[in-house]
Amino acid sequence: MASDMMDALMALCQEKHIDQLYLIDRLEQSLAKSYAEILHLDWGAKVTIDRSNGKIYVYKLIPIDDSMDEEGNYTEWEEIDVTPRDTSRIAAQHAKAEINAIVRNSAREQIYEEFSGRIGDIINGTVLQSTPDFTIVKIREGVEAELPHFDQRRYENERNERPQGERYLHNQRLKAVIIDVRDPNSTLQPVRGEHSRPPIVVSRTHPALIKRLFELEVPEIYEGTVEVKSIAREPGMRSKVAVRSLDDRLDPVGACVGPKGSRVRTVVSELRGERVDVILWDADPAVYVANALSPAKVTRVLIDEEKNYAGVIVPDDQLSLAIGKEGQNARLAARLTGWHIDIKNETLAADILKNVPVPAAPAEDLIYEDDEDLETERCAYVDEDGVRCRNQSRPGSRFCGVHDELVMGEPGADIIDDADELI
Repeated sequence: MASDMMDALMALCQEKHIDQLYLIDRLEQSLAKSYAEILHLDWGAKVTIDRSNGKIYVYKLIPIDDSMDEEGNYTEWEEIDVTPRDTSRIAAQHAKAEINAIVRNSAREQIYEEFSGRIGDIINGTVLQSTPDFTIVKIREGVEAELPHFDQRRYENERNERPQGERYLHNQRLKAVIIDVRDPNSTLQPVRGEHSRPPIVVSRTHPALIKRLFELEVPEIYEGTVEVKSIAREPGMRSKVAVRSLDDRLDPVGACVGPKGSRVRTVVSELRGERVDVILWDADPAVYVANALSPAKVTRVLIDEEKNYAGVIVPDDQLSLAIGKEGQNARLAARLTGWHIDIKNETLAADILKNVPVPAAPAEDLIYEDDEDLETERCAYVDEDGVRCRNQSRPGSRFCGVHDELVMGEPGADIIDDADELI
């Protein structure tokens, strides 16, 4: 009987690619713990398995008095044979449990070695099962991933990687990004049920998912000609992506949007209708902040680098668009640029700054660019509604080419001498 069990163990080791000596050592340790409890041995037990015939021997351990070290621990033991008659039945039960544990741990170690270096990569999977707390996604045969969406009010240490409003059906195709691979040999305290859950954790809310989707759809990003500088996202609602081109002849925004919006539309479709704004990155923080508030039009941006503050002035009719619904547009722009953004309309800004003296050094301005060779200035024409012309004046004149001849004869037209009143 013992020989038959040994033959079965060796055959199973070959089938599951498990080291035979490693399995026998694990089995001896497990049996030693069990027999110490069954036989009520105070100092524990030692179990050996004959490698040739599979016979099991159980020894009672008794410490030798003269072997105690300086720390009070015994280093030598006397072994007394206390092998029970029926050892095969207990050994078979332990062998089954140990083999299952070894096979499971070996598979997790192989998955960890393969996927631990792929964190941030996108995967294509099929939904196998969806519960209120997580969704199991099959990556390939024998490899599964977990997309957690726990209620964090109940489970503070768990994650929620599902965008708001998304639901998954059985056999549904799904794209997600790998954010974690659980190490089976980690000594850290595992979260609830971690050992029985898939070792790979994927996310549909991580900003890296948008970057990977654009890499799939935009060859210029995949090749490195267009660079994704920053991403700000509110999963399931809206995202902003800042891009720049390493080739001056290439429009990075147009490359990401694609012909008739085909490329960005594919990304939006994969994100289940999440709105994606692609904006142009700029080294000038004033221009970058103004671009980030798109689609709102910006009149002027004042930068305070010491306080990391950006004061933005927009036309009165653009204020709500710049702030966005429940502040979403301004919030995403602040995350995207890393600047604290304060938005005011022109009327309010004029009232606040009316009595503020002009600083010696002009603030950075989105509209004005100093040039020693050209004397540039805004047109002084103001219409009946009090809105000043945004064009530059012609050389030698205070007005642009449109208003240079009309302003003197047009009733109701005003000329503003103090530019500070218009911010």
